[in-house]
Amino acid sequence: MEVFIPSFRYEESELERGYTSALSFGEIYHLYHLEIVFKIEVLTNGRKHFVEKRYSEFHALHKKLKKFIRTPEIPSKHVRNWVPKVLEQRRQGLEVYLQSIILDNEELPKIFLDFLNVRHFPSLPKAESCGSFEETESEESSKLSHQPVLLFLRDPYVLPTANDDFPNVVIEGVLRGLFYSHLQPR
Repeated sequence: MEVFIPSFRYEESELERGYTSALSFGEIYHLYHLEIVFKIEVLTNGRKHFVEKRYSEFHALHKKLKKFIRTPEIPSKHVRNWVPKVLEQRRQGLEVYLQSIILDNEELPKIFLDFLNVRHFPSLPKAESCGSFEETESEESSKLSHQPVLLFLRDPYVLPTANDDFPNVVIEGVLRGLFYSHLQPR
């Protein structure tokens, strides 16, 4: 598994209810504050997906992970100013934080995999469950309730390589049925 944080963005959100409006000279103003959302790129098993998280979510993850594994340092919770250079340093720090967790642990906790929206399979390396993101979730409910029926050793949607002696008639039949159904006799 590989993890990168290629970018971040500003997100405007309204302050909590008690502070959402202010009255000045008979006019109502809504108060907003900016939050930084980090875009996380996750590469696992040849697939890529993106997850967006705020720093507060990283901090909550860090507090939960400390119960199960030795965690690396996380960038400071408080940032004095939001100039791009400071935010870039925070982005880099969070990227190193995630990468260190992956490199330093043979088996990744379920709460870490949940944070990255990665499906976890207990039989695969770096996918054992050491706890859940939800405090109330039991270890029993986090396990798969069924076994896989079919396992592909390579991507089944890619046609066989040219050096195969026999064509894979199953894959060719499925592909023809899906993509060339209009050419089949009726």
